[in-house]
Amino acid sequence: MSAPSRDLPSSAEPTPLLERYLRLTREALEIVRPGVPERSFLRGGTDDVLAMARAYLADAVHFSAAGDRERALAAVSYAHGWLDAGVRLGLLDGRDDGTRFTLFR
Repeated sequence: MSAPSRDLPSSAEPTPLLERYLRLTREALEIVRPGVPERSFLRGGTDDVLAMARAYLADAVHFSAAGDRERALAAVSYAHGWLDAGVRLGLLDGRDDGTRFTLFR
């Protein structure tokens, strides 16, 4: 016996949750700035965090365009997680935005 069919959104349409996280992560990338001085030994970590966030966001956009919403949501979650961790650790400056980031104590 097969599982009952469910009405699922068209694979071409991103889900509201995916759209929300894509928007949130794009906004977060626009807000963050390096949190350490240019000549700091930690600057490499800042650059790595930003590169990873941008790469995962690009993957999310690619997966979304291909209709693979599950992978898109996973990728955008990773992208935002990199940004959130960078802000939390002080590698990135999240400008005291407690809406987009989990701020430090």
